[in-house]
Amino acid sequence: MADGTTKRGNGTGETEASIVVRDLTMAFGSFVVMHDLNFTVRRGDVFVIMGGSGCGKSTLLNHLIGLLEPARGEILYQGQSFTAATPPERAALLRRIGVLFQSGALWSSMTLAENIALPLQQYTDLGPAEIRKVASLKLALVGLKGFEDYYPNEISGGMQKRAGLARAMALDPEYLFFDEPSAGLDPISSHLLDELILELRDSLGATVVVVTHELASIFAIATNSIFLDVDKRTITATGDPKTLREHGNDAVRTFLARGATKPTGATHE
Repeated sequence: MADGTTKRGNGTGETEASIVVRDLTMAFGSFVVMHDLNFTVRRGDVFVIMGGSGCGKSTLLNHLIGLLEPARGEILYQGQSFTAATPPERAALLRRIGVLFQSGALWSSMTLAENIALPLQQYTDLGPAEIRKVASLKLALVGLKGFEDYYPNEISGGMQKRAGLARAMALDPEYLFFDEPSAGLDPISSHLLDELILELRDSLGATVVVVTHELASIFAIATNSIFLDVDKRTITATGDPKTLREHGNDAVRTFLARGATKPTGATHE
């Protein structure tokens, strides 16, 4: 088991199930995207959803955060059904979730501080001065101290991703979701973002779910993962990507060995 999977918990070293997905089927009308998905995200995981283009990675993330409803199955957060929750119960659960969308999704007409202030204004009783202080703190956590009054178009793409992450952390969520966080970034910016994700997981005690197909990120941050097979339309591998690269099925080994002259473990199984 990779380091990090047992760093969070109740102080006894025991990992806890944070998110449980049972028999999930994702569909648009009669078209089934993925079926019979079963997996568990443990508390403190950096859990990677991986697979080829068009396999349904982002669709699965959207189901996990309630933007899409399952055709069948159930999603539970710490034993509480998210799928069957009443609107007030679901709203309370969503308060514990932060999301970094692929584009960053910052409001272009607002400064970085104003972007972060938005959820604080909507969901807390903090006054303007306190909100400004929290926004500055969140920006400092992602390396953007002093950029409070910049607009999104005045900073780089990597900085926009970090500002989006600061906004995702505004309400101190227990769960952080990332949709292709490295998309559009150069290798150095991507590596720095990977390091930031790990630092925040450790400092905040958050459980992290990441959608990505970037191999460097997968091997750098994942403590556990699932592989969505676009041909079989279900999960065909679960575990530490480093282990799956060596001992997984043919499809996952091929996916994780992209770019290698000789896929590691090609003679196994």
